[in-house]
Amino acid sequence: MTSHRTPSRHRALLAAGAGLAVTAALTLSGTGSASAVPADAGSTTVQPAGHLYAAQLNGTATFQAGSVSVSCSVSSSVPSAGGGDSNRIPAAPANTNPSGPVVSVINAPTYSDCSANLPGVDVTITTTGTWGISMQNGSPITATLDAPAKGMVLKTTGLANCTVTAAPDGPAVIPTTFTNGAPSQLAATNVALPVKVEGGFGCPTSATTAVLNATYDVTDVTDPASQITVGG
Repeated sequence: MTSHRTPSRHRALLAAGAGLAVTAALTLSGTGSASAVPADAGSTTVQPAGHLYAAQLNGTATFQAGSVSVSCSVSSSVPSAGGGDSNRIPAAPANTNPSGPVVSVINAPTYSDCSANLPGVDVTITTTGTWGISMQNGSPITATLDAPAKGMVLKTTGLANCTVTAAPDGPAVIPTTFTNGAPSQLAATNVALPVKVEGGFGCPTSATTAVLNATYDVTDVTDPASQITVGG
């Protein structure tokens, strides 16, 4: 479980925009979903086999729900201390799939340094459950994120007391694109994510989706001189 608290003045994360921030977190983490992969998906190989990797936000993550907008400047999903299987490319030969995606588990993302157009609130974001990613070679390369049901809950206190639950009715499939490079990048562009907003005055309770835009640098933690790449 990951929990972050933002000071009311400096991080006015979403009073009425609470719904967005939660969806935001959904994007950075997710677990691969084969349902988003075409039936005729080709071969995929992710390299380097067995290496740990991290995803760090490049720029800002922005979320829009109606007239409410939220941006966060810090977000990441990194390997567990001491290694483990999270944020790790499968060891060979499991890093290759002749007819579909290569799937790995990732740690839930964290978000901080967020601001919204409604100041004066404290925000706590909690993420739970199993997240992952499935990478599928193609044109473009895709990296489908899958967030667990209710895997992120955002609460605001102060001028608005809101509870925002992401993926309220079941796992959320989040389509993104992956670009090989130095570093490689994962990008979510105008992705609509399901949310449920509860609360009183100032809470956007009618919002059921939020639109996410974010780009993450995906880097090799095991060997920083290497690059995480997806090919056929």
